[in-house]
Amino acid sequence: MECEMDWRFGEASAVLRTLYQTIVGKKELSQKCGHPSQYCRLNLHVPVLVIYFDGESDLRPDFRLSRLTVAHLIQLLRSPLDHGWGHDLEVLVFLFWMASATSYRVVSRAFAIPRSTVHDIIHRVTEKVLRLKNRLIFFPSADQLQTTGAGFERLAGSAAFARVVGSIDGCHIRIKPPSADAQCYFNRKLFHSIQLQAVCDHQCQFLDIFVGYPGSVHDARVLKNSPLYVQKLYPPEGFQILGDGGYPCTSEPLALITPYREPVRNPVEARFNRHHAKARSVVERAFGIMKARWRSIFFKALEVKPQFAVKVIACCAILHNLCQKDGDILEPVEEALGPDDGGDQVQPDLACGERLRGRIAAAVSAPVNNPPALQDHDY
Repeated sequence: MECEMDWRFGEASAVLRTLYQTIVGKKELSQKCGHPSQYCRLNLHVPVLVIYFDGESDLRPDFRLSRLTVAHLIQLLRSPLDHGWGHDLEVLVFLFWMASATSYRVVSRAFAIPRSTVHDIIHRVTEKVLRLKNRLIFFPSADQLQTTGAGFERLAGSAAFARVVGSIDGCHIRIKPPSADAQCYFNRKLFHSIQLQAVCDHQCQFLDIFVGYPGSVHDARVLKNSPLYVQKLYPPEGFQILGDGGYPCTSEPLALITPYREPVRNPVEARFNRHHAKARSVVERAFGIMKARWRSIFFKALEVKPQFAVKVIACCAILHNLCQKDGDILEPVEEALGPDDGGDQVQPDLACGERLRGRIAAAVSAPVNNPPALQDHDY
């Protein structure tokens, strides 16, 4: 269709006329060739894309996820407005950056796209992943609580822990010192960090995350300001979660059971602490698996603004659950294991929590069956 244009606006009109002629020329050329105009074409000479599109190569070295998990994530993030290969490419750019935690410039060169485009893609896909949080991180249903409790019973090696349905801990993630309020992010381990508080189940899947407090804040204070504590979200009445000595031992507003202070006073307390540690350490293993997958984020300072770092850390936890559900498991590396918390600062025990802990400790030490000596006598 011919279009009449007014060319009375000087140089600006000349630019518009040139652009119009270019578009019309491309349209005519495409019509002559028998196919629609192509505004861009996938560069299959880029090594990371060659690996992805060959359909066989292992994607873990570059993207830290298996091919099955990458395909699952792409499907979860897809919207009706997405078409072509553009959506897949954006997810790959995001995962490549997460796996390397490198500069946008390096990612730009790896994919042969502009640096500003890389920035936009990473921030856009981050928001998409965050919208998956409630689909991948959630508390077990009433029917699932018994299964979770049985899982912690097996971990602890004692039936006294059958009502335990979670383990809570905190993790410090290194960040580049921010220009403002840097001292607030300087933690007791002498580096700048943001805290991640997480509750996990017996299978190392996160049930709840709370991220954003600066590193100088103690674990107990993070807990008491989290929705988990303030809104009494979890565990349900009659169930407990386990924590280390950095947390208070409470039964209200949530039942949180911590170990007895060292040195313990008697064998009953010592026995309880041993079983408690076996069950509680599952959250350390969950952190270890997540750190092993996203080593570049958790083992060096994350060089983004603290506000965006919070979102990146949450994405790590969300993707961790996705991988666990898909069977994409990585064994935690040795340096990722072990407490990364305020466990050396024992919090005061509250009386109500201490009574609950005492009942569990007594159940741990109670004999399952009467010894033969007692069965032979009638008292």
